[in-house]
Amino acid sequence: MAALTILTTVLLLVVLCVKSEYIAYNTSGGVVPGKINVHLVPHSHDDVGWLKTVDQYYVGANNSIRGACVQNVLDSVISALLEDENRKFIYVEMAFFQRWWRQQSPKVRARVKELVNTGQLEFINGGMCMHDEATPHYIDLIDQTTLGHQFIKNEFGQIPRVGWQIDPFGHSAVQAYLLGAELGFDSLYFARIDYQDRAKRKDQKTLEVVWRGSKSLGSTSQIFTGIFPRHYDPPDGFTFEINDVSSPIQDDVLLFDYNVQERVDDFVAAAISQANVTRTNHIMWTMGTDFRYQYANSWFRQMDKLIHYVNLDGRVNALYSTPSIYTVAKYAASESWPLKTEDFFPYADHPNAYWTGYFTSRPAFKGYVRMMSGYYLAARQLEFFKGRRHAGPNTDALADALAIAQHHDAVSGTERQHVAADYAKRLYMGYVEAEKVIASSLAFLSTKEWNPETEFQQCPLLNLSYCPPSETILSDGKALVVVVYNSLGWKREEVIRIPVSVDKATVKDFDGKEVDSQLLPVTDALLSIQNDYVKAYLGEQLGSTIKYWLAFSVSVPPLGFSTYTVAGAAQTGSSSTISSIFAVRGSTNETVEIGQGSLKLSYSTSGGELTYYNNSRNSVTAVARQSYSYYYGNDGTDKDPQASGAYVFRPNGTYSIKPEGQIPLTVMRGPLLDELHQQLNSWIYQITRVYKGKEHAEVEFTIGPIPVDDGVGKEVITQITTTMKTNKTFYTDSNGRDLIRRIRDYRADWDLEVNQPVAGNYYPINLGIYIADDSMELSVLVDRSVGGSSIADGQIELMLHRRLLHDDSRGVGEALNETVCVLDECKGLVVRGKYYLRIDPLGEGAKWRRTVGQEIYSPLLLAFAGEDGNNWMNSHVPIFSAIDPSYSLPDNVAVITLQELDNGKVLLRLAHLYEIGEDKDLSAMASVELPRLFPKNKISKVTEMSLSANQERREMENRRLAWKVEGPAEEEENAVWRGRPVDPTKLVVELAPMEIRTFLIDLKYIQMYPVS
Repeated sequence: MAALTILTTVLLLVVLCVKSEYIAYNTSGGVVPGKINVHLVPHSHDDVGWLKTVDQYYVGANNSIRGACVQNVLDSVISALLEDENRKFIYVEMAFFQRWWRQQSPKVRARVKELVNTGQLEFINGGMCMHDEATPHYIDLIDQTTLGHQFIKNEFGQIPRVGWQIDPFGHSAVQAYLLGAELGFDSLYFARIDYQDRAKRKDQKTLEVVWRGSKSLGSTSQIFTGIFPRHYDPPDGFTFEINDVSSPIQDDVLLFDYNVQERVDDFVAAAISQANVTRTNHIMWTMGTDFRYQYANSWFRQMDKLIHYVNLDGRVNALYSTPSIYTVAKYAASESWPLKTEDFFPYADHPNAYWTGYFTSRPAFKGYVRMMSGYYLAARQLEFFKGRRHAGPNTDALADALAIAQHHDAVSGTERQHVAADYAKRLYMGYVEAEKVIASSLAFLSTKEWNPETEFQQCPLLNLSYCPPSETILSDGKALVVVVYNSLGWKREEVIRIPVSVDKATVKDFDGKEVDSQLLPVTDALLSIQNDYVKAYLGEQLGSTIKYWLAFSVSVPPLGFSTYTVAGAAQTGSSSTISSIFAVRGSTNETVEIGQGSLKLSYSTSGGELTYYNNSRNSVTAVARQSYSYYYGNDGTDKDPQASGAYVFRPNGTYSIKPEGQIPLTVMRGPLLDELHQQLNSWIYQITRVYKGKEHAEVEFTIGPIPVDDGVGKEVITQITTTMKTNKTFYTDSNGRDLIRRIRDYRADWDLEVNQPVAGNYYPINLGIYIADDSMELSVLVDRSVGGSSIADGQIELMLHRRLLHDDSRGVGEALNETVCVLDECKGLVVRGKYYLRIDPLGEGAKWRRTVGQEIYSPLLLAFAGEDGNNWMNSHVPIFSAIDPSYSLPDNVAVITLQELDNGKVLLRLAHLYEIGEDKDLSAMASVELPRLFPKNKISKVTEMSLSANQERREMENRRLAWKVEGPAEEEENAVWRGRPVDPTKLVVELAPMEIRTFLIDLKYIQMYPVS
């Protein structure tokens, strides 16, 4: 009792002698040479949709799912920054910031602009979203980044300097060189890499590297890259959101639990620990994580105290910072950095958790995004040809929807179902506006001065054989006018198909000449899907009278259109050829062959499988087999509870799919193409097409509903198997650009411990995949993002559909079990898609991959109208090309952007399609003559810009940091090419392999298109 009395007396004396008063925290310090500098980077990672929709996240709705409100984040952060000029904050997602900015008063806007100008608020990355790096196409990545960068430039006059891809699930080579260095970024930072890779890098202090993503562009497009030693949150014990468990600094001496020295010691220990895995005396702490700073003072109050007391302690130095400041400090250290090439795929966060399932997750949505991407490219061209309208229909809504869809929880397929529906709804709303742009532009371009503009219709559900204009116009006894638009820079000769309700038709071209055509019966399998899905999408009961697909040959000029008329045979007396049809039932040794040109495919009638590939033109013959299987999705009930889900692919055995019973092969033959139909089981239907004038096979698959009545999720694959000796090696693309060599069960950066021999060898595929031996190469191209691999030598495997019953515990909290509901009945999702295959002599496949790859991305666009009489061709412009009629782009160049901006300038991007050494002829410098691209306009000025067109290229190059690289890393530099600056008199653009060049062009309009 006496001891307690003495202690109480001492504490009372302390209280009487010490005062609690205001403390002015000193947060003004900068970098201190010779000390460990801890760069505190306040940030909030705000997903543009995931568990909630983008708008629900912004306004804070649907908080029963998650209490997140980005509007509160931005309101709170701005207020906190205004309280102390030393505080800093970075912001990334312009889709959110743009929403917030629209709602601010002139007074608030002025204050925010001052925060931006002084560097307190810095825009990092700067796209509309933090995009995924596995499943988007590179054109979409460029477009969404450009949209965000233009907003920042127009509103704030700022240019983002740093890439911040902290959350995507693996990182692509295209991100490094194209969406990094070519944007003018000084550095790139992210968190997620394979757990084995991170462990080695921490041990060897190689978390920070110079990343050279393109072998073609080499050091001219490299970037300093930092990988966080843990996730993108602070070290343990330093998260300060309200209700977080970290201990705050309690520095009021009159209160209990005074802990300043304890917290300073914690800080110093964490800083030294990180410094031990990092080169130089600079380390970064990412002070934030998902949807933080909703009450920003809870963070800034603690960081103010940490900086103040840590710097008084003096063992390390703490400062408010940004990734830009951190990058400058790293550069000033004059360190030499390890060199990284290629990419960071696949990503695993523990031995049985490879995040390779999302390469295929939500395949229908992935297909829709890809379709809208090509459509948007064409719509911008046509909008430019007519003249952009600021009021009324334009392409802006589709641009916004596509930008948000590139988010790493959107096209990736890792969002909740209602969020996926929201993304799709936005795309459709954007499509409706762009459809009006295309219709009015085609009407303007095709209508002569003395005629009223034509009302064109389009068919967004053409893949379901649903096309009201082609059905009703012919049924009403009129001729159908089909305008076919080509958004590529070269002439195209192709066969198109439209559904019709007549059994006799004749097709004529723009000169009135009859063209070859063929009628192919619409299958019962397709009609069944059509009825359900049209009802689901449009809410209408379909009374379809569709009988046939009408296929006919078209020839379309570059950046232009051709017009065709389709008339019922009663009007003309002649008719399309109806395909001959025969069914083949199994017998032991018989085969059936399709293909009437150079390419012929042989099938076994007993097993119904492909057996032989023969191209008579190039003398390529191969034993080949194509089959279907599925992996059982692991349910996570074994000793490792990891399930297969939206992110993670964890197979638990394989089942080969064989035809059920003696289902016959159905063959359709005609003058243009052969088709072979296979009903493998009740939920897989396949059509293989060989066109007379083509040397590849087109495989159209219909998969679903995947049965799960047995309680087992399934991941459906197709395999193309040959006898080629490929030595574990295969090649996949990076976002549709560079092709990267993969070796099964191998990583170049560390000694791989193989735990998942299938999932650990899967890679994202956006363009295609190929294998090669010493005499030939097998290539497969895809129409959307999928996962794929070569699990066995001589074989290519693609995952086409997934339906799973368990969540994989990565945050989404929902099984990947997509359904489509009609009335009160919900069924598993049916997916229809295509892939394309071809075998070439060794070294000759690149031209097909690159050319057809562009044509798959940019399919011919069809618009329809009715013709009452026979005078359409005389009263309209039947054929049009925006470029000089005697000119086309080189075979190795594509126009990937042609767009009129709000200021009247024209944004032009030209892309070289080949890598260095990829093709003996086309991996060469290419030239494009700009005056011949714009023959009806006078070019008054051409300014080369950065990739996102927010700064002049010359200025960007002058500011580029020259990072030192360890070892003999410069030896390959003699092989790197770049196109020379554009001569303002000659106006010729040179493009080196894999180079993309961006220009702003000022035009003087001599003549509007075309009206003659």
